[in-house]
Amino acid sequence: MQVSVRDNNVEQAMRALKKKLQREGVFREMKLKDYFEKPSLKKAREKDEAIRRTRKLARKKAQREGGL
Repeated sequence: MQVSVRDNNVEQAMRALKKKLQREGVFREMKLKDYFEKPSLKKAREKDEAIRRTRKLARKKAQREGGL
């Protein structure tokens, strides 16, 4: 991952880097790897996340189609 620093503005470059890392999910991954997670709990968490993701996409799709 690469972020360019323009006009010696390091703060702006840091903000851009943090935003990119957030979008990639690096912070969430680091937080999850802080401690051991039992395989059964990991499977349940991933299943819940998938359900949440599916519902969110369905809501967005319904909102788009309803707005037309």
